[in-house]
Amino acid sequence: MLRIAGVLVVVVALGMSAGRTKVNKHKPWIETSYHGVITENTEVVLLDPPLVALDKDAPVPYAGEICAFTIHGVEAPFEAVVLNGTSGEGQLRARGLVDCEQQKEYTFIIQAHDCGSGPGGTEGKKSHKAVVHIQVNDVNEFAPVFREPQYHAAVTEGKIYDSILQVEATDQDCSPQYSQICNYQITTGNTPFAIDRNGNIRNTEKLSYDRQKQYEIQVTAWDCGQKRALHTVPVHIEVKPVCKPGWQGWSKRVDYEPGTGSKQLFPKMHLETCGGPLSSVRTTVELQTSHIGKGCDRETYSEKSLQKLCGASSGSTDLLPAPSSATNWTFWLLTDSGRDSDLIFRFEGRQAAKIPDWVVPQNLTDQFTIATWMKHGPSPGLRAEKETLLCNSDKTEMNRHHYSLYVHNCRLVFLLRTDFSSADSFRPAEFHWKLEQICDKEWHYYVLNVEFPVVTLYVDGASYEPYLVTDDWPIHPSQIDMQLTVGACWQGGEVTKPRFTQYFRGSLSGLTIRPGHIETQKVISCLQACKEGLDIHSLESLDKSIKFHFNPAQSILVMEGEDLDHINTALRKVSYINSRQFPTAGIRRLHISTSVQCFGEDTCISIPDIDAVVMVQQPSEPRITITGVERLSWPASDLRAPGGIALFQDLHIISTVKKADGTAQHHTARRPGVLEEIIHNLDYCDVLVLGEELRAEQESLQLHRSALTGKHLDATNSTTGMSIYGVDSMSNYEQVIREVRYFNFEPTLVTERRFRLTCSELNGRYTSNEFTLEVSVLHSAQTGLAGEHVNHLVAPPQYMQLVHHPSIIQDLSPSHMSGVPSAATMVIVMCIAALVVVVVIGIYRIHITHQQDTKLNETTKDSDMTWDSAALNITVNPMENLEGPQGAEEDATEEEEEEEDDEDEEEDDNTSGESDDSEEEADVQLPTAARQNNKNWHKATVSF
Repeated sequence: MLRIAGVLVVVVALGMSAGRTKVNKHKPWIETSYHGVITENTEVVLLDPPLVALDKDAPVPYAGEICAFTIHGVEAPFEAVVLNGTSGEGQLRARGLVDCEQQKEYTFIIQAHDCGSGPGGTEGKKSHKAVVHIQVNDVNEFAPVFREPQYHAAVTEGKIYDSILQVEATDQDCSPQYSQICNYQITTGNTPFAIDRNGNIRNTEKLSYDRQKQYEIQVTAWDCGQKRALHTVPVHIEVKPVCKPGWQGWSKRVDYEPGTGSKQLFPKMHLETCGGPLSSVRTTVELQTSHIGKGCDRETYSEKSLQKLCGASSGSTDLLPAPSSATNWTFWLLTDSGRDSDLIFRFEGRQAAKIPDWVVPQNLTDQFTIATWMKHGPSPGLRAEKETLLCNSDKTEMNRHHYSLYVHNCRLVFLLRTDFSSADSFRPAEFHWKLEQICDKEWHYYVLNVEFPVVTLYVDGASYEPYLVTDDWPIHPSQIDMQLTVGACWQGGEVTKPRFTQYFRGSLSGLTIRPGHIETQKVISCLQACKEGLDIHSLESLDKSIKFHFNPAQSILVMEGEDLDHINTALRKVSYINSRQFPTAGIRRLHISTSVQCFGEDTCISIPDIDAVVMVQQPSEPRITITGVERLSWPASDLRAPGGIALFQDLHIISTVKKADGTAQHHTARRPGVLEEIIHNLDYCDVLVLGEELRAEQESLQLHRSALTGKHLDATNSTTGMSIYGVDSMSNYEQVIREVRYFNFEPTLVTERRFRLTCSELNGRYTSNEFTLEVSVLHSAQTGLAGEHVNHLVAPPQYMQLVHHPSIIQDLSPSHMSGVPSAATMVIVMCIAALVVVVVIGIYRIHITHQQDTKLNETTKDSDMTWDSAALNITVNPMENLEGPQGAEEDATEEEEEEEDDEDEEEDDNTSGESDDSEEEADVQLPTAARQNNKNWHKATVSF
C-alpha cells in the first residue's frame, strides 16, 4: 500500500506541476521608476514607491511567485533581494558602504523574475525594466578646515576699515547643509576686531602704531550642521604708522674703528615715497666736522714738518710758534692746544704780539708767501673797525704800514706798499677779497701768493682773484726801524704813547712767511687736506644713471637720479673714511637733505631731513721706546779727531700698542693684553745736552747733510742740543740719529757729557721714553788702564722685541741697576796732584781695582737679581777712590745728583700724553726737556 501510495503521490505531484506550467501566462509587473534614498555608511535603500513585483498568474504556485530582482549596471553598488516571493515584496541594499563625498547619486535598471515552472525559476518570465534613481544622504562627518595655516594683513593707524582681510574655511561634507560654513568667531578676547558670517575681519576702533604695532587673533568656524573647526587659525595684523615720506632703515649712530678703511653709513636705508610717482630725487649728504681740530681731522704735525712732508719750499718763518724761552713773544697769547696737539691762538680784541727783529724775514722781495689758518666771525657793532692779522709798520716817529693783512667788514684785505723796485710810480697797493668763508666762524686755510703786481689768494686750496685793487704810492726806504706784529698793528709814531691798534678777533694757527718763493697749488692742497671725509663704496658698481658730486674737502656729497631703486642703492654705498693712523676720536655729525620732483610738478612731497653721527673710536695709543747703550767711555784723542765720536751707534726705536687678548674671551679670569709692534712715522727727535751747555768755541754736535739726503728730514743745531724734524719713518730717524756725532777739540777740559734723546709723533701727542746717554772722557794714564778692560767687554745688549709679549711693565725693567761712579773726582785730583803722584796713585789703584773686581764677582753670584737679555758692561776707573776732602764732598754731591736723576727716570708714567711743545722750538735750538719716562732701562757701559 505504501508503495502504491507513494506512486500515487508522485503521480499527483507530477500532475500538479504539469498543471502549473500550463498556467504561467503572464510576466511580473513592477513600477516603471523608483526614487530611493540611502544614508551614507548604511546599507538599506528607502525606495519610493516600495519595491513590489506583481504577477497575474498568482496564486498559481511558482508561476505567480517572484523569485528574484535583477539590477543592470555593473557600477551600481547595490543589490535587490526578495523579501516575500508570494507577495512580490523586495528590498534594495548596498553591497558595501556608500560615500556621499565620492558619489551623491546613482541610476540603474531593475527587473523582476517570477519562478516560472519551478522553484529554480525555470522558464520564468521577466518584468519590464524600471529605472531606479538613488540619492545618497550626507552625514556631518567632517569639521571645517581653514584654507591657510595663518593669515597676515597690514593696516595704517588711525583708520576704520570695513574689511581688513577675509578668512575662509571649507568642509568636505557633500551636502549643502554640512559643507557650508554658517559662522565665524574670534576666540581671542579683548581685541579691537570683529568678524562677520563671511569671514571678513574689521577693526572696531582706530588703531595706534605707538600703542601696539602688531596684533595676533585666533579665529574658528562652524558649518551649518553646527560642527566646529578642530583647530583655530592665527591672524596677524600689523599696524603701520601713517605713511610719511622719508628715509627709513637708517641708524642714528655709526661706530668707526680706526684703521678699518671705508665703512658704509646706511647699508639698509631706503626712501619711502608712499607710492607717489617721482620724476627725480636729489639727495645731499653732509659730514660736519667743524668742531674737530681746524675744521676736520687733519695731520697735527708742526707747520715745518707738514711743509717738509708736502714738498713746500724751505725757508719759512713761523710767526706763531709754541711759547718757550726763545719764542717768548707768544707766551702771553691765549692758546687752545687741547685738540690733539693742534696749536691754536685765540685773539679776543686785546691780545697782540711783537715779533723780534731777529725772527722777521729781512730778505723780503716782490715774491713771497703768507699762509695761515684762520677762524673768524662777524663782530656785532664793530663792522667799521679793521682787524689785523699781520702788520709791518714803523716802530717810531711815523705811522706807516709797509705791509699788512687784515679783515674789514668781512672782507680780507692785503696791503703792500713796500718799494721793491725803487721806482717812483703809482701802483697796486691794496687787494680786496669778499668771500663767505671770511666770516662763517669756521676754520679755513688762507695762502697769499705774492708775485708783484699779481697777488692770488687760496682758500682751502681754491684760488680767488681780488675783486678790487686800489693803487697808491709806495713807501720809500728810510732809517726808521719797522715792527712786525701779529693780532694787531703797532702805532709807534704820531701818538703820545705807542700802542697796539686794530685788534683781531678770532683764532689763528700756523702763521708763516716764506720770502723768495710762492707755493704751488699742489703743495697748498696738501697742507690743508682733510684726512677724513665721505666716500662711495665700490664706486664702479654705481649705476651710470646716478649723477654725483663731491666738494673739494669731500665733506659734502650730492647724488641725483630718476629711478628710486637706483637712488636707494647709491645711498647705501655712501661711506665714511679716515686715513689717519691715529685719528681724533669723537663725534662727526651727518646731515642728509632730499628734494623730490614729480611729473609735471616742481615738488610733490616733502622729505624730512635726517641727522646721524659717526662715532670715531679712540685709537690704540702707541708706546714709543728708545733703547741702546747708555754709557760710553772714549779716549780724549777720539773726541779731537775729525768727525768726533758717534753717540748713538746702537740706537733702536720701536713702537708698540696694546691689543686685547682674544683667547681670554671664554675664560672667567681676564688675561692681560699683548704688546704688538706697529710701524708709524715720527715728526721730531730732540738731542738735549744735560748740564752745562756746549762751549761753542771748542765742542759741538755734528750731523753731515748727506745723512738727510732722500729723507723728509731736516735738522737744527745749537749749544743746547740738536733737533731733527720732519715726518718720516722710524727707521729713517734711526739712520739719521746714528750719524749724530760729538766733537771736542779741547777734551782735556771735559770729563763727561750727558745727552738726553726723546722722539715724538704728531707734534707731541705721543712721546717716547727719555733715553739718557753718558759719555765719559778718558785722559792720559786712565786711557791705558781702561784699555785693559776694553778687550774684556762683552757684546752690546740685545734690543727688546716687544711683539706679542704680555704687557706687564715690570717685566720690561730689571729689578736692579748697575752704575759706574763718576770720573769727575778723579779729574780734579789729577789736576791738583803732580804727575809723579798720579803715577803712584795709578799703580795703587790697579791693586784696589782687582780686589773690587773679585768682590763684585762674588756679589753677583750671591745676589738674587732678575736680569734681562742685555749684557752688563763695566768700565772701572782705576783712580776713582783716591779722594781728598774736597773731592769726597764733590763726589758725594754728584752721587746725590745721580740718585735724583735715577729717581726721576724711575717714574712710571710713559703714557704718551699731549705736549704743548711744538716743532718750532727746534728752530731756535731749544729741544724739549720736560718729557717723562716710565721705564728703567738696563744700562750698559761700552768703552772704545
